[in-house]
Amino acid sequence: MNVKINELMTESVITAEPHQSVEHVRKMLQKNKIGAVPVVNGEKQPVGIVSTTDLSHELKAGAPISNVMTEKVYTVPQYGDVSVAARIMRNHGIHRVVVTHEQQVVGMISAFDLLKLVDGHRFVAKNSPTPSKRKGAKRA
Repeated sequence: MNVKINELMTESVITAEPHQSVEHVRKMLQKNKIGAVPVVNGEKQPVGIVSTTDLSHELKAGAPISNVMTEKVYTVPQYGDVSVAARIMRNHGIHRVVVTHEQQVVGMISAFDLLKLVDGHRFVAKNSPTPSKRKGAKRA
């Protein structure tokens, strides 16, 4: 499979900054009907990620998002193979990965984006072996 991340990723990424409030980011997620946003510094480099799960706990509305963001951000290069993103999601039990180019956020790729490969038939499963038709052949 030679599908590249930039072929499936969401390009128009909404980001947050560490100083923005929990309530501001919560409203941003609701308004745009998205499940997560990368948190970036002034150079648009990822410094964290915040999901709706992170915001589902009782939090002070005025607290900075940096208090609740996940600081470990998994990233993949824009022109990398989608199998890398899939492996990261599977190995770390996450649903989305931040896409970067020259260390700056340029997109997001989610498990739902990867499902497009199956839905669009760009991934072909191997056929199961056919049973032998010879007389007396042992069956498994």
